[in-house]
Amino acid sequence: MISEEIREASSTGNAGIASAVSVLLIAPSLAITGGQSVQADHLVRVLNQDPAQAVTFFPLSPLPPKPFLWILKIPFLRTIASLTQYCAKLLLAARKPHVLHIFTAGLSSYSLWTIPALLVGKLYGKKLIIHYHDGQAEQHIKTWRTALPTLKMADRVIAPSGFLVDVFAKYGIKAQVIFNILDTDGFIYRKRRNLLPNFMTNRGLEPLYNVECILRAFKIVQAKYPAARLTIAHDGFHRPFLEKLAQDLELKNASFIGKVPHSQMPALYDAADIYLTTPNIDNMPGSILECFASGLPVVATKAGGIPYIAEDCRTALLVDLNDHQAVAARCIELLENPDLVERLTANGLAETKRYGWQVIRDQWSALYHEVLTKSR
Repeated sequence: MISEEIREASSTGNAGIASAVSVLLIAPSLAITGGQSVQADHLVRVLNQDPAQAVTFFPLSPLPPKPFLWILKIPFLRTIASLTQYCAKLLLAARKPHVLHIFTAGLSSYSLWTIPALLVGKLYGKKLIIHYHDGQAEQHIKTWRTALPTLKMADRVIAPSGFLVDVFAKYGIKAQVIFNILDTDGFIYRKRRNLLPNFMTNRGLEPLYNVECILRAFKIVQAKYPAARLTIAHDGFHRPFLEKLAQDLELKNASFIGKVPHSQMPALYDAADIYLTTPNIDNMPGSILECFASGLPVVATKAGGIPYIAEDCRTALLVDLNDHQAVAARCIELLENPDLVERLTANGLAETKRYGWQVIRDQWSALYHEVLTKSR
């Protein structure tokens, strides 16, 4: 959803790109719902606006040829087929670019997709940038013997928040921050003051995002506001447990609507009055920044990198982990305090300026040229 101005510049700006730095950006495609895929899509478009580099996108977990799509229904075989195809295509695609820009999560995902990309890059003598997007970084480093040696293979390690930079520093890895892009063009800013009890969340339905805490908090809120509504806009293997919990808690107006394309998120934010996110582990959730751009007040836990992008009582209301009673209390505080709502949302909107695409694009452009002109 980058603006038309960027699209036009991107189409005309590559005309003189023959001497540009060539970059292979390895990341999840938009076929995989999540923050990494959205960021990768943004980056490819804004970076190609600048003729200083030519960026080619290379997707993780590529689809097999059409006659073999049945493999996707068999979990283990699907992984083997995707990994084999990924490595084969990467060996061809990585020969010409100067730089491999590798998006990565941690744990098993890192081993499956990032380590092969690092090895291929080393084989061809390429400059390597690891772009790390996972609040589980410390667990990854502590529990996977391959983590530190392979992280040190990179010429640069980049993280979207200071939280991960601090984690890596504890283990002797020097990382630097380049924020995620926040594309505000597609979001609908609605000034809020007197709120209705309409809540939403769009985090993955997995234990680490602790949506259970939201359901328990909503039970308390609904006792005081019987007409309160909650929309859960995502999916995951924990969904059956959470749906049963909602039934056991006798929640009303709690709707599990499944995965929602990123293009439809602005409408969901606009329809809500309070956003809830209660993870136990997190890095830099772009959804919080999207709420800032939408004028949607946020109640969140102090997990991982969240306090690095949201300040309690200035841009959001933050609570301790696993404290559903505190979440409920903060929700009620917002419903009963219009001045607080107005202050938080105004400050949140001002905060979005730090994540503009022009600033982020220029930082990446400078980094690509730096890794080519400086020794490790």
